[in-house]
This record gives sequence, C-alpha cells and structure tokens, in this order.
Amino acid sequence: MLDKSELEEILRVAQRGSDFAEVFMERTESTRIGCEARQIERVISGREQGAGIRAVHGDNTAYGYTNALDKESLLQLAGQVSRAAQAGEVSPVALQRRESPVDLPVVRRPDVTPVEDKVALVREAEESARRQDEKLLRQVTVGYADTIQQVTIANTEGVYVEDERVRCRMSVNAVAAEGTVIQTGYDSIGGTRGEELFDGEKPAELGRQAARRALLMLKARRAPAGRMAVVLSGEAGGTMVHEACGHGLEADLAQKNLSVYSGKKGAQVASELVTVVDDGTLPGRFGSFRFDDEGNPAQKTVLIDQGGLTGYMYDHITAARDGVAPTGNGRRQSFQHRPIPRMSTTYLAPGETPPEEIIRETKSGLLVRHMGGGQVNTTNGDFVFDVPEGYLIENGEVTAPVRGATLTGNGPDVLKQIDLVGSDFGFSLGICGKEGQGVPVSDAQPTIRIPSLVVGGIIEEEIAEEGEGDD
Repeated sequence: MLDKSELEEILRVAQRGSDFAEVFMERTESTRIGCEARQIERVISGREQGAGIRAVHGDNTAYGYTNALDKESLLQLAGQVSRAAQAGEVSPVALQRRESPVDLPVVRRPDVTPVEDKVALVREAEESARRQDEKLLRQVTVGYADTIQQVTIANTEGVYVEDERVRCRMSVNAVAAEGTVIQTGYDSIGGTRGEELFDGEKPAELGRQAARRALLMLKARRAPAGRMAVVLSGEAGGTMVHEACGHGLEADLAQKNLSVYSGKKGAQVASELVTVVDDGTLPGRFGSFRFDDEGNPAQKTVLIDQGGLTGYMYDHITAARDGVAPTGNGRRQSFQHRPIPRMSTTYLAPGETPPEEIIRETKSGLLVRHMGGGQVNTTNGDFVFDVPEGYLIENGEVTAPVRGATLTGNGPDVLKQIDLVGSDFGFSLGICGKEGQGVPVSDAQPTIRIPSLVVGGIIEEEIAEEGEGDD
C-alpha cells in the first residue's frame, strides 16, 4: 500500500479545511467452504482490495470508495470527497504511527494451510453430526470461513495505523425429523485466531452438539406459555445482552433518540447486580481487534456499572458531538462502508452465585441453554427471542426439555428484574447487522435469573386437548 508521505498528500486534498478527513485502505483474502447433502457444494477463495475516503465538515459527511489503491486514483477520489463535503482551506498533516498493546497471536495462518485440510475439517464436522442418528437426521450443513484483512488507516489528526486481522469460523446446522415434527440444531465456533482454532476434537464436537440439539428437540414436549421465571444459562451466551441492551448503547442511536437509553447517562437503568461491558481486547474472541476501523485502539468500556448507565459506545463523529473521546467502536464491514458505532465483545459481567444454586432457588420456570434469533426495537427496548434449547425447572431441578418457546419482554425491564447473577461465563458469536453492514462480534454472560418474563408456547388447555402424543 502507500507510504506515509503519499497518504499525507491525499489527506491534504481530502481535507481542504474540513474538520476531519480519513483514508481507509484494505486488502482481504478469504476462503469459504460449504457442505450440504454429504457433498462439498462450494469452495470459494478470493481477494478484495480498495480504499474509502471520508471528509467531515460540520454536520456534512462525504464518503467515497474505489477498488484502486494507486496514488493518482486516491488523489482524484480525495478531491471528489472534499468538494462533496463543501470544504475550503488546506491544513498540514503529519502522520504518527500508532502501536497497540493488544496481542492477538496467530499460530497457523489460514493462507498457508492447504484447502484440502480445510475441507477435511468440514467433513469431520459433518460426519460427526451424521453419526448421532443416521435415520432421523435429514440434513446437515457445515460452513467454514477464514479471512485475512490487512488495513492501513490514516487521518488528519495524525493517526497512522497498519494492522492485520485474522479470523476463522465454522458453523453446523442439523435438521432432524420424525413424522410431522421437524427440529433444527445449531452450533458454531470462531475467533481472531488461525487454524489452531480447530485443534483437537473441536469440529467433531461442533457436529455432535448441533445434532444433539436437533434430536433432543424431537423428543421434547411443547413449551408451556405464560409469565414465569426464566433462567438464562451461561451456555446460552450473551445474545440477550447484545440485542436487548447493547444496540441501545451505541452512541449514534442514543444521539438520535432512537434508543431507550437516550439521555439517561448517570441514571439507574438496571439491577445493582448488573454490569455491562464492551471489550475489544479479549484475546482470541471473534469480536476482538487491535484497532477499530478508525485507527483507535481497542479498549474495555464499562457501559453499565452496578446498574448505573455510565456511557455509550462511540466512533469519531459521535464522540465529537458529545465532547468525549472515541471508545474504539468505530467499525465498518469493508472499505465500501463508512464507520459507525458498533459493538465488539459485549458481556454482562459474572457475579458470585454458583449457577446450580440459581437453579435450586427457582421453584418453577424455564431454563434457556441456547438462544436463537429474534427482533428488538431499540427505541423502546421491546424484544422477542426464540429458544432452540430449553428445559422446565420444577421444584428447583432441571427436568423435561421443551420446544417451541419464545421470550417476549422489554430490555430495560429485564435488566432491572435480574435478581441472581452466576459465577460462570459463556460466550457466543456472530455477524451483527446494522445499516446494511455486517461485522464480527462476540457476546457473553453468566447464568442469570429473571423472576418474571412472558414465555410463548402452548397454554395448558391446549396441551390437555392434544394429549400425550407430542410428549
């Protein structure tokens, strides 16, 4: 890519008196493998490169991108962006390299691992799932992906960053059927790591877990409906925290009054047992990084401290509006997208209660061991989530598995209700979507208890009418 002096020249053209200008350059190599119906359906390897240039002038932001990485093309793009931002005079730019204290070691790089070895990992996961029950498992799909992203980021505040991000991921989805009942099971692993992520029995275990969930739900009774205590296991990961709380703490939504947490800094928004953190520095996690996509170092940001709202997640623009420093949450999908405030690894911090004690202290309710997808209205905090793996709690013990459960409630209300927080800790991962962009994230939580939450399922009268055939 270009050297510092060339970037300084491009920034001078892009700025021309604007408040701020930035260049983001990227080269990405990726491999994706898909397996379905016992066949490797696709092996796709590719390279993508390009640059995005942004100029900010008052409330105006201009952004343009190109696939070219040569100096002349970027100077031309910088001029176009500068004119679009209604800029004027030129200011000097002196870039200083930033270093990161965050260590994200990679033992075996994906680009030196033969594709045949990656295909073998996919087959291992698929065959492991199939072995759980050849008769009832109707479909198993396995997806593998790795990326190596090299970025250079420079801006008119003197920031100069060169970084490499390596991520690997694998997911398994199993479909089991018996008679008219069809159930699915899903599991995934991923991280800012190389092929060492899949060492040992990890692909096989991934396949076993996905198949186990699908087969278990075939035999599960239908979930009861009504308001009841809900225990979210640490195994479920932090999907609830991410969706029902995290998005509302992204500064752009808060500043636009599109968040239930808008204007509530310093207010008590959750139980005193609740501390919520966003931390992009955790080693190996899928949402971790050394620098965000504006060149700010990843950091640990406490968002809610013992129930009190302490702050939001900021990128450069939203931080300037509130007169605070960016929190390292300016992220983008690629050079084709402008950065916006996004989560990294967001979690509810562990407490002191053993998870088994939380079960014992719950007379009756629902235990959620795996969270599915859902919808959240960030403006008011209302949510609906699927429960792919749940169990009844009866007399303080985990009993029968149930299927078809949903959780309906309000994020802030749930945070205020939480009365027990476990000492365990479990992670989940995914690609988080916002404004048409997807970025890798992780989330986590300990086992927590919500004393009263609406569970959607089958009301008792319907169960009685249907008899025991579905049990």
